[in-house]
Amino acid sequence: MSDDGPPTERIAITDGSRTADATDVDHSADDSARADTTGAGDVLADERPAHDVPTADEAVPADERDALLSIAHGAVVTGGGVSVKRGLSIWIEAILTRGLGPELYGVYAFGWRLTTMALRFANLGADMTLLRDLPAFADEPERQRRSLGLAYLSTLVTSLLIAALLFLAAEPINAATIDQPAFPEAIRLFGVLLVLLAMVRMHATALKAAKSANGEVLLNRILRPAVRLVAAAAAVGLGYSVVGVVGALVVTVGALAVVAYPVTIGTIGVRPTVRGLRSEARHFFDHAVPSALSGVGRLIRTRVDVILIGVLLTATAAGIYNVVLVLVGLAAIPLIAFNQLMPPVASDLYARGRVATLNDVYTTVTRLIVTATVPLIAVLAVFGGDLLAIFGPQYTRGYEILLVFLVGRFVGNAVGATGILLSMTNNHYPKMWLEWLLAVMNLTLTTLFVLQFGLIGAALGTSVAIGVQNFLQVLLLRRFEGLWPFDATFLAPLGAGVAMAGVMIGVRSALDGWIAVGLGTLVGLVTFGGVIALFGSNPRDRLVVGELASHYRRTVSAAIAAVR
Repeated sequence: MSDDGPPTERIAITDGSRTADATDVDHSADDSARADTTGAGDVLADERPAHDVPTADEAVPADERDALLSIAHGAVVTGGGVSVKRGLSIWIEAILTRGLGPELYGVYAFGWRLTTMALRFANLGADMTLLRDLPAFADEPERQRRSLGLAYLSTLVTSLLIAALLFLAAEPINAATIDQPAFPEAIRLFGVLLVLLAMVRMHATALKAAKSANGEVLLNRILRPAVRLVAAAAAVGLGYSVVGVVGALVVTVGALAVVAYPVTIGTIGVRPTVRGLRSEARHFFDHAVPSALSGVGRLIRTRVDVILIGVLLTATAAGIYNVVLVLVGLAAIPLIAFNQLMPPVASDLYARGRVATLNDVYTTVTRLIVTATVPLIAVLAVFGGDLLAIFGPQYTRGYEILLVFLVGRFVGNAVGATGILLSMTNNHYPKMWLEWLLAVMNLTLTTLFVLQFGLIGAALGTSVAIGVQNFLQVLLLRRFEGLWPFDATFLAPLGAGVAMAGVMIGVRSALDGWIAVGLGTLVGLVTFGGVIALFGSNPRDRLVVGELASHYRRTVSAAIAAVR
């Protein structure tokens, strides 16, 4: 899009938010000048927008306000959905750990992790490209249709090829890793499951690209784990072993993939086409292929530990590791929630040259992510042993692994949407090379650490790689686009988190069991909120919270009135 558009813009906020005319402030000239400056990568600190704490009565520009409220609404919906998903996941793993036993659960866990790893590039990078193109081509419906058609076609072909590879290599994979008789048949079924999960995820990506937070959350965060829970409970209840569990997953996820397609197309209002794909293919795959290669590098960087555990350790160790990853996933909720609508919003702002506005949005969203992350990590760090005991007493061995992962998770959350912003600002090639550089580093470190320290070494290698990767991505964003989110306002949630952890440790030393968990968490949250109030909240944070509270209060009041 051109930078010299009219001063009045309409920014759509989907799924129950609002559509506002951004007539208050026109930043196009300032932001265009900033885009010219930052494009060269020579931005000085005094040339980028300052992040001094604004006064309470300072007006937030309309386009920034609409972007923030769009992202925040998506975060509320997604946060709720992801919380439900994590809760269902814990329930699923608890059923399977107790129904299958440590060794067979380890077989399932290893197969599931291999499948979800392959799922990351089962669409050949089409997910990130669709997130960029669908909002960017808002005025070109035919290009939207071709982009969606390419996304679905890439996903189907790539996932089928990976599934065929898993089918043919099932025996060699088993011999090279956990060497368990049930694994080859299970991994072949996991290959079928991979294709079905890839299609469900593409439905969800299409909804996300169209800024339908409600639809994406319902499909990907609620229905997908719900059908897994049904399959796991039914298979264990009928006395099936690990192969039966995976077979049940194929049936339920397959039904979801078929039913969700027409609903998705109807919701986004864009029907995929295969006509004229050649004219769109070069543009599409120029972004998709580097994104896919970045995904492979990211996969090696973040999940080589799972493979090495299968190769060097036992199926039981794989099971313990998987349970730890399930709990660590709780700390990822804020990042996932706020990143839900960041890609289309960032793509839209960047395409219109509003880099300054994008930077302000990036700062506020990152601070909100940190504020929501700190309490979660504090609870998991202090009471992690009790939470691991849910899955069985043998899984409490993973507590030290959990602590190591929480450090990496905090670093990953604290830098916000760095990877997304690199992709949405067309810096996907530097991102790809960085992913591969760190993949090699992680492979080397994790191999050495596993051999030296065992199970905890896998977590250590991955956490170090995550920390280095996020640090470098922040520097790349600063270098190429002048985007930098951090300022003194981040000290408030960090200080509050330290106070919260101290209070909970005190409760933990005085009480035992679930009484300590419940009371300690409650007192800790009160302490966290009190320290935040003492520091004073940021006006932009208050704007987001106030607007959302008002919106959902009206929604609830209207629902109650309708019932009456």
